[in-house]
Amino acid sequence: MRTNDEKSKSLVLVLRKPLDREETPEHSLLLTATDGGKPELTGTVQLVVTVLDVNDNAPVFNQSLYKVQLLENAPNGSLVIKLNATDSDEGINNDIIYSVRSVTPLTESSMFSIDSKSGELRVNGKLDFEDASLHEIQIEATDKNPHPLAGHCNVLVEVLDVNDNAPELAVTSLSLPVPEDAPPGTVVALISVSDRDSGNNGKVTCSIPPNLPFRLVSTFKNYHSLVLAEAVDRERVSEYKIMVTARDEGAPSLSASSSILVPISDVNDNAPAFPQPVHTVFVRENKPPGAHLLTVSASDPDLRENAFVSYSVVERSVGEQPLSSYISVHSESGHIYALQPLDYEELQVLQFQVSARDAGLPSLCGNVTVQLFVLDANDNAPAVSPAGSVRGSSGPELVPLSAGAGHVVGKIRAVDADSGYNAWLRYEVQEPGAAGPFRVGVYSGEISTTRAFEEADGPSQRLVILVKDHGEPALSVTTTVSLSLVESPQAVKWDSRPRGGSEGPLVDMNVSLISAICSVSGLFVLVIVVYVGLRCHPSPEVMCGPGKGTVVCASEVGSWSYSQRQSRNLCVGEGTAKNDLMVFSPNFPSSSKIEGNWTREQLICDGQVSLVVHSQKYVRYKRFYRIFILATVLGFHNVV
Repeated sequence: MRTNDEKSKSLVLVLRKPLDREETPEHSLLLTATDGGKPELTGTVQLVVTVLDVNDNAPVFNQSLYKVQLLENAPNGSLVIKLNATDSDEGINNDIIYSVRSVTPLTESSMFSIDSKSGELRVNGKLDFEDASLHEIQIEATDKNPHPLAGHCNVLVEVLDVNDNAPELAVTSLSLPVPEDAPPGTVVALISVSDRDSGNNGKVTCSIPPNLPFRLVSTFKNYHSLVLAEAVDRERVSEYKIMVTARDEGAPSLSASSSILVPISDVNDNAPAFPQPVHTVFVRENKPPGAHLLTVSASDPDLRENAFVSYSVVERSVGEQPLSSYISVHSESGHIYALQPLDYEELQVLQFQVSARDAGLPSLCGNVTVQLFVLDANDNAPAVSPAGSVRGSSGPELVPLSAGAGHVVGKIRAVDADSGYNAWLRYEVQEPGAAGPFRVGVYSGEISTTRAFEEADGPSQRLVILVKDHGEPALSVTTTVSLSLVESPQAVKWDSRPRGGSEGPLVDMNVSLISAICSVSGLFVLVIVVYVGLRCHPSPEVMCGPGKGTVVCASEVGSWSYSQRQSRNLCVGEGTAKNDLMVFSPNFPSSSKIEGNWTREQLICDGQVSLVVHSQKYVRYKRFYRIFILATVLGFHNVV
């Protein structure tokens, strides 16, 4: 109560402590006035005090820190969280506005947005776990008072990894090309793999296709070595295209591939090979020098110089001449040419070897056998034997007048050095009209009568016989036979000679044949008797026994070398075997007489001249054998 003077008094309602509208927005008071009379009288009045709001409360969040987990593949605009701040004030002091104060990391400040009225926090972009796995967002809530108060909270957004990154492959080192003789375990390439994802999404396994001569070896984390697992062959596969695949363990898993081209370099591991081991070729004789006979070709599956093939003939002797005097081979093309005409009558088959050698280091070679069969050409005319009659007197052929039809007068014998059809002879009278009562066998050459003789036939006949072969073109020779008709039946005497030659004595074939057979038989029996006598005669100097001798040849430096040729041992009587051939180096003294009853000869072996010493007794025996063998051969030749 306030008293101004004694006549004026007033009542004042005084605030005893601060009001808080948020606790008691309105106060209801009953004011009572009491007088001093007896009895007292009172008066009351109801006082209602309304507390007006003042912006004394800032907005408040129910949590100071919110934790949210969000997949990184969340689409743009996805709701992260809805925030709610409360303010106990009223009116505009209770009207809250939300805003984003800051985002950590700063680079992601525009990644999130919040609705200022509703407080909904949403994604404003594309989340990437690999860029930032955690986002801290500071949110502010303010009222609308001219002097606003603000409240704050933090939102921690944890981005969850999604398998959205495929593995990455990188070839860091290559050792190419790979030689085809490289041993297993050779490192071909180093491969690094990586995956930006985490956990199982970042675990990567590497693989290559099966059935390849390579394998992957894990060296250390995220690194693999491509190594050779087995031997490779360039001729079979010249290069490999290897697809390396890296796959993670995510769900679903992602993979990446990288192709590595591994060429195989060539090594000279293949010798030139011919398509067949033996070449058989038929060549007609009398080919001119330089004529092409055949071509041999060898293939080598290697490359470059390892496949460059050159040809040569393996030298050997053909009779008394070297093979190189008959043929030559072109070193690059393999064409084989004749160096001299081939004569079928001297050489029917020429067998030799051609070598093919590549240019690799070391070089390899292969051989092929060539069988050259010489075909006969009709280059020899028939030759009439001078001893062509079955009777052996000279002069014209005597034919008895009493001979009837079919009487054989004689036979013409002719030979042809060719063979086959070229040596198949045909006999015919050159002038059939002048043959009279005679004819000649077409293939036998026998001259016989066709009828009995008449007075008109005359005392003599002269036949010109044509002998020709069946070659193309045919070759021929003529011979003249003189025939005389006589009364007495004497043996037929005739002379067969080529036209233009001189007449010689006629030979009786029966007498010659019997004499030759008797001579040869007796000579043959004599040879057998002498040979048996020599075999049974003991000799202290030369023993008998089987064995193989060795020809010893001196090389250029005087050392000994041995060939595989066999030397014959002379066997007389019993005892151990002795070699009758001794060979010394050229350093041996040059005297012609050597101690121990040996004779000296020179032997050329492998291009070196060596001294050959024979037993003198062996030389005598050898000469003796040669005489008898020569006599025997001559005797059989006369029979033929």
